[in-house]
Amino acid sequence: MKIALIGATGFVGKEVLTEAVSRGHTVTALVRNPEKVEAIEGVTAAKVDASDAAALAQALAGHDLVISAFNGGWGDPDIYNKHLNGSRAIAAGSEQAGIPLITVGGAGSLYAPDGSQFVDGPDFPADYKAGATAARDSLSELKAGSWGNWTFVSPPFHIEPGTRRGIYRTNLDSPVTDDAGASTISAPDLAVAILDEAEMPKHRGRRFTVGY
Repeated sequence: MKIALIGATGFVGKEVLTEAVSRGHTVTALVRNPEKVEAIEGVTAAKVDASDAAALAQALAGHDLVISAFNGGWGDPDIYNKHLNGSRAIAAGSEQAGIPLITVGGAGSLYAPDGSQFVDGPDFPADYKAGATAARDSLSELKAGSWGNWTFVSPPFHIEPGTRRGIYRTNLDSPVTDDAGASTISAPDLAVAILDEAEMPKHRGRRFTVGY
Protein backbone atom coordinates (compact mmCIF):
# COMPACT_ATOMS: atom_id res chain seq x y z
CA MET A 1 0.00 0.00 0.00
CA LYS A 2 0.89 3.64 -0.26
CA ILE A 3 0.45 4.92 3.29
CA ALA A 4 0.40 8.51 4.53
CA LEU A 5 1.70 8.70 8.10
CA ILE A 6 1.08 11.70 10.35
CA GLY A 7 3.38 12.03 13.36
CA ALA A 8 6.10 9.85 11.87
CA THR A 9 8.83 11.24 14.12
CA GLY A 10 6.99 10.63 17.40
CA PHE A 11 7.34 7.76 19.86
CA VAL A 12 4.62 5.63 18.26
CA GLY A 13 4.91 7.10 14.76
CA LYS A 14 8.54 6.04 14.35
CA GLU A 15 7.60 2.45 15.14
CA VAL A 16 4.69 2.54 12.70
CA LEU A 17 7.05 3.85 10.03
CA THR A 18 9.55 1.05 10.66
CA GLU A 19 6.86 -1.64 10.68
CA ALA A 20 5.18 -0.35 7.52
CA VAL A 21 8.43 -0.27 5.54
CA SER A 22 9.41 -3.74 6.80
CA ARG A 23 6.19 -5.06 5.25
CA GLY A 24 6.96 -3.54 1.87
CA HIS A 25 4.62 -0.55 2.00
CA THR A 26 5.70 2.87 0.76
CA VAL A 27 5.20 5.70 3.24
CA THR A 28 4.78 9.44 2.94
CA ALA A 29 5.67 10.97 6.29
CA LEU A 30 3.57 14.11 6.76
CA VAL A 31 5.38 16.14 9.39
CA ARG A 32 6.21 19.65 10.53
CA ASN A 33 9.96 19.06 10.19
CA PRO A 34 10.81 16.78 7.24
CA GLU A 35 14.51 16.90 8.11
CA LYS A 36 13.77 14.87 11.25
CA VAL A 37 12.47 11.91 9.24
CA GLU A 38 15.07 9.17 8.94
CA ALA A 39 16.28 8.58 5.39
CA ILE A 40 14.87 5.13 4.61
CA GLU A 41 14.22 3.54 1.24
CA GLY A 42 10.50 3.67 0.52
CA VAL A 43 9.91 6.74 2.71
CA THR A 44 9.23 10.27 1.47
CA ALA A 45 8.93 13.19 3.87
CA ALA A 46 6.59 16.11 3.22
CA LYS A 47 5.89 19.23 5.28
CA VAL A 48 2.19 19.54 6.09
CA ASP A 49 0.27 21.34 8.82
CA ALA A 50 -1.91 18.67 10.45
CA SER A 51 -4.40 21.32 11.54
CA ASP A 52 -5.11 22.37 7.92
CA ALA A 53 -7.75 20.01 6.55
CA ALA A 54 -7.55 21.34 2.99
CA ALA A 55 -3.76 21.04 2.85
CA LEU A 56 -3.98 17.55 4.30
CA ALA A 57 -6.57 16.47 1.75
CA GLN A 58 -4.29 17.63 -1.04
CA ALA A 59 -1.28 15.81 0.46
CA LEU A 60 -3.31 12.63 1.01
CA ALA A 61 -4.51 12.38 -2.58
CA GLY A 62 -3.28 9.20 -4.25
CA HIS A 63 -2.67 7.29 -1.02
CA ASP A 64 -4.47 4.11 0.00
CA LEU A 65 -4.61 4.84 3.72
CA VAL A 66 -3.67 7.43 6.32
CA ILE A 67 -2.37 6.47 9.75
CA SER A 68 -2.30 9.24 12.33
CA ALA A 69 -0.06 9.18 15.38
CA PHE A 70 -0.76 12.88 15.88
CA ASN A 71 -0.17 14.38 19.31
CA GLY A 72 -1.20 17.86 20.35
CA GLY A 73 1.96 18.23 22.47
CA TRP A 74 2.24 16.90 26.01
CA GLY A 75 3.03 19.71 28.39
CA ASP A 76 1.43 22.36 26.18
CA PRO A 77 -1.13 24.28 28.27
CA ASP A 78 -3.40 24.41 25.20
CA ILE A 79 -3.11 20.70 24.40
CA TYR A 80 -6.86 20.12 24.64
CA ASN A 81 -7.68 22.54 21.82
CA LYS A 82 -4.64 21.67 19.73
CA HIS A 83 -5.26 17.95 19.94
CA LEU A 84 -8.99 18.15 19.30
CA ASN A 85 -8.67 20.65 16.43
CA GLY A 86 -5.83 18.67 14.88
CA SER A 87 -7.81 15.44 15.15
CA ARG A 88 -10.81 17.10 13.51
CA ALA A 89 -8.67 18.39 10.64
CA ILE A 90 -7.10 14.97 10.08
CA ALA A 91 -10.49 13.30 9.94
CA ALA A 92 -11.85 15.99 7.62
CA GLY A 93 -8.81 15.81 5.36
CA SER A 94 -9.07 12.03 5.14
CA GLU A 95 -12.76 12.24 4.31
CA GLN A 96 -12.13 14.88 1.64
CA ALA A 97 -9.37 12.73 0.13
CA GLY A 98 -11.66 9.70 0.17
CA ILE A 99 -9.28 7.37 1.99
CA PRO A 100 -9.62 5.43 5.25
CA LEU A 101 -8.08 6.72 8.46
CA ILE A 102 -6.53 4.80 11.34
CA THR A 103 -5.95 7.19 14.22
CA VAL A 104 -4.12 6.46 17.47
CA GLY A 105 -5.99 7.94 20.40
CA GLY A 106 -5.63 7.54 24.15
CA ALA A 107 -6.46 4.95 26.77
CA GLY A 108 -8.41 7.42 28.92
CA SER A 109 -11.62 6.87 26.95
CA LEU A 110 -11.62 3.15 27.77
CA TYR A 111 -14.26 1.99 30.22
CA ALA A 112 -13.72 0.85 33.80
CA PRO A 113 -15.72 -2.05 35.27
CA ASP A 114 -18.22 0.41 36.81
CA GLY A 115 -19.05 1.83 33.37
CA SER A 116 -17.17 5.11 33.79
CA GLN A 117 -14.38 6.24 31.52
CA PHE A 118 -10.95 6.21 33.11
CA VAL A 119 -10.24 9.83 32.15
CA ASP A 120 -13.09 10.93 34.42
CA GLY A 121 -11.76 9.01 37.42
CA PRO A 122 -10.17 10.75 40.44
CA ASP A 123 -6.93 8.81 40.04
CA PHE A 124 -6.31 9.72 36.40
CA PRO A 125 -2.94 11.56 36.15
CA ALA A 126 -3.53 15.31 36.03
CA ASP A 127 -0.67 15.88 33.57
CA TYR A 128 -2.43 13.74 30.96
CA LYS A 129 -6.06 14.63 31.62
CA ALA A 130 -6.45 17.46 29.08
CA GLY A 131 -4.88 15.50 26.23
CA ALA A 132 -6.80 12.35 27.12
CA THR A 133 -10.05 14.29 27.30
CA ALA A 134 -9.39 15.74 23.85
CA ALA A 135 -8.77 12.24 22.46
CA ARG A 136 -12.00 11.02 24.12
CA ASP A 137 -13.97 13.90 22.65
CA SER A 138 -12.44 13.26 19.22
CA LEU A 139 -13.63 9.66 19.39
CA SER A 140 -17.12 10.82 20.40
CA GLU A 141 -17.24 13.14 17.37
CA LEU A 142 -16.15 10.36 15.03
CA LYS A 143 -18.87 8.10 16.39
CA ALA A 144 -21.51 10.81 16.04
CA GLY A 145 -20.50 11.82 12.52
CA SER A 146 -21.85 10.50 9.24
CA TRP A 147 -18.41 9.48 7.89
CA GLY A 148 -17.57 5.92 8.86
CA ASN A 149 -14.26 5.24 7.12
CA TRP A 150 -12.19 5.53 10.31
CA THR A 151 -10.66 3.31 12.99
CA PHE A 152 -9.64 4.56 16.43
CA VAL A 153 -6.88 2.66 18.24
CA SER A 154 -6.66 3.05 22.00
CA PRO A 155 -3.28 1.87 23.27
CA PRO A 156 -2.98 0.31 26.72
CA PHE A 157 -2.12 2.53 29.67
CA HIS A 158 1.59 1.75 29.45
CA ILE A 159 3.58 1.80 26.21
CA GLU A 160 7.22 0.83 26.60
CA PRO A 161 10.12 1.09 24.14
CA GLY A 162 10.58 -2.69 24.42
CA THR A 163 11.08 -5.16 21.64
CA ARG A 164 8.94 -6.52 18.83
CA ARG A 165 7.42 -9.81 19.97
CA GLY A 166 4.79 -9.87 17.24
CA ILE A 167 2.00 -10.76 19.67
CA TYR A 168 -0.89 -8.86 21.22
CA ARG A 169 -4.53 -9.27 22.20
CA THR A 170 -7.44 -7.00 21.35
CA ASN A 171 -10.60 -5.73 22.99
CA LEU A 172 -13.12 -3.08 22.08
CA ASP A 173 -13.89 -0.63 24.88
CA SER A 174 -12.22 -2.11 27.97
CA PRO A 175 -8.46 -2.41 28.60
CA VAL A 176 -6.57 -5.58 27.73
CA THR A 177 -4.78 -6.69 30.89
CA ASP A 178 -2.35 -9.50 31.59
CA ASP A 179 -2.47 -12.01 34.45
CA ALA A 180 -0.96 -9.42 36.78
CA GLY A 181 -3.60 -6.86 35.87
CA ALA A 182 -1.20 -4.70 33.86
CA SER A 183 -2.35 -2.88 30.72
CA THR A 184 0.81 -2.69 28.64
CA ILE A 185 2.49 -3.25 25.27
CA SER A 186 5.75 -2.30 23.59
CA ALA A 187 5.68 0.47 21.00
CA PRO A 188 6.90 -1.94 18.27
CA ASP A 189 4.03 -4.34 19.02
CA LEU A 190 1.52 -1.51 19.03
CA ALA A 191 2.80 -0.77 15.54
CA VAL A 192 2.30 -4.43 14.61
CA ALA A 193 -1.35 -4.20 15.69
CA ILE A 194 -1.85 -0.98 13.72
CA LEU A 195 -0.36 -2.41 10.53
CA ASP A 196 -2.32 -5.63 10.93
CA GLU A 197 -5.48 -3.51 11.05
CA ALA A 198 -4.29 -1.53 8.04
CA GLU A 199 -3.78 -4.67 5.97
CA MET A 200 -6.87 -6.56 7.16
CA PRO A 201 -9.43 -4.09 8.56
CA LYS A 202 -11.61 -5.53 11.31
CA HIS A 203 -12.69 -2.41 13.18
CA ARG A 204 -13.76 0.09 10.52
CA GLY A 205 -16.08 2.69 12.02
CA ARG A 206 -15.21 1.89 15.62
CA ARG A 207 -12.56 1.79 18.34
CA PHE A 208 -10.41 -1.11 19.47
CA THR A 209 -7.63 -1.47 22.01
CA VAL A 210 -4.64 -3.76 22.39
CA GLY A 211 -2.32 -5.16 25.04
CA TYR A 212 -0.39 -8.26 25.99
